[in-house]
Amino acid sequence: MKKDTIVITGATKGLGRALSYQLARENRTLVLISRSEDKLTALAHDLQSKGATVFIYPMDLTETSKLGSLVEEVLTDVSSVDVIINNAGFGLFEYATGTPRETTSQMFHLNVLSMMELNRLLIPEFIRRNTKTHIINIGSLAGKLATPKATSYAATKHAVIGYSNALRLELNDTNVAVTTVNLGPVKTSFFKTADQSGQYEQAVEKIMLTPEKVAVKIDRLLYTNKRELNLPLWMSFGSKLHALFPRTLEFFMQGAFNKK
Repeated sequence: MKKDTIVITGATKGLGRALSYQLARENRTLVLISRSEDKLTALAHDLQSKGATVFIYPMDLTETSKLGSLVEEVLTDVSSVDVIINNAGFGLFEYATGTPRETTSQMFHLNVLSMMELNRLLIPEFIRRNTKTHIINIGSLAGKLATPKATSYAATKHAVIGYSNALRLELNDTNVAVTTVNLGPVKTSFFKTADQSGQYEQAVEKIMLTPEKVAVKIDRLLYTNKRELNLPLWMSFGSKLHALFPRTLEFFMQGAFNKK
């Protein structure tokens, strides 16, 4: 069996950590990228004890000018990459007027620009090899159905979805698959930054996805041509209704939209 190599950004927390454990197998190499070297080292040791081959790269992905050197180092160490899962990101639940310019800039650099740059750097390698490869960009249902107090975050995820849709068309005649994973609330530390009051997390606690279940579903779609994975399904249905009847849905869902 071919030994494939998977890059995961934002690997030490939340969905990235769950993916690291889900995808760790004896015939697989994991390339884990995150800011914290200590957390990466501890994670790598645990995964290696389970038989995985792991390379770690401490990196602040908002420093997009350094990503070329990072990709060169990765390709030197592992020779080739088969999958990249662009998972790193953060959000802040705040009104547009209350969101600092610096926070919006940082959000776009991490959620959007670093993803685009990593893909830009890896796509020529994917095409050159002419074998099945996969780009998975973690979006959000907020990018399909925006709500109050998520202006900057929704804008970044809308950008992720739009970019991915265009990229998919550009790569249509290649062996590079492009999938967006658009999620509703997931029970991770994301909310410790996004919702410091804790009110939203408490309000949606009963419907939150677990990162482990999401990781299993992402594992199952590897190397497929699946366009999108939208979870939970009922929330995805709401975004489709909104596209058809925006005023009607916004009127009836005001209460739910304002839970943040």
